[in-house]
Amino acid sequence: MLAETRRASTLAAASTIHVSSLGNLRGVANMLPAYHLLTLLSPSAGDDSTLQELTPVRRLHLAFHDVMEDRPDFIAPNHETVLAILDFGRHWMHDVPMLIHCWAGISRSSAAAYMLACDDNPGLESDIADELRRRAPFATPNRLMVALADDMLGRQGRMVDAIDRIGRGADAFEGTPYQLPLKYVDRRS
Repeated sequence: MLAETRRASTLAAASTIHVSSLGNLRGVANMLPAYHLLTLLSPSAGDDSTLQELTPVRRLHLAFHDVMEDRPDFIAPNHETVLAILDFGRHWMHDVPMLIHCWAGISRSSAAAYMLACDDNPGLESDIADELRRRAPFATPNRLMVALADDMLGRQGRMVDAIDRIGRGADAFEGTPYQLPLKYVDRRS
């Protein structure tokens, strides 16, 4: 019985999404014995020494700006960006936690965490948005990323509506690290 409880606890911890800013990334990574790393930074961010020091099990680095629409001189998230994030999450065997970061830990990384949780939990988009707001009052997920994922996952606007409902997060220059569970229980039945 104790062994089953420990195994369930280990699997639950491995099925957790950790979200961080670049500034807090090393500290969060150091707390995890192993992790997969999803980096979402602007193309001009370059190679930060923190990223070079980290040793994730798997790594994906995507370069795009935190914008909500196409703008001159900016690279907006697009279909390929969102597909890469979802594919990275779908190949995550939940053996170790997922660590997602962007520059501030507020918009791109929060959108990616929300997208991955929604991908694994169809129909629970609103519950996941509520949990995101509870755990990260400052989070303002990138709406374009969420809209693209909503369309790709066939959620018929439920993801966008849920993020619109929780609204803009509290003003912050940088978010504090937080965790979002990957698995949710459907309490509607």
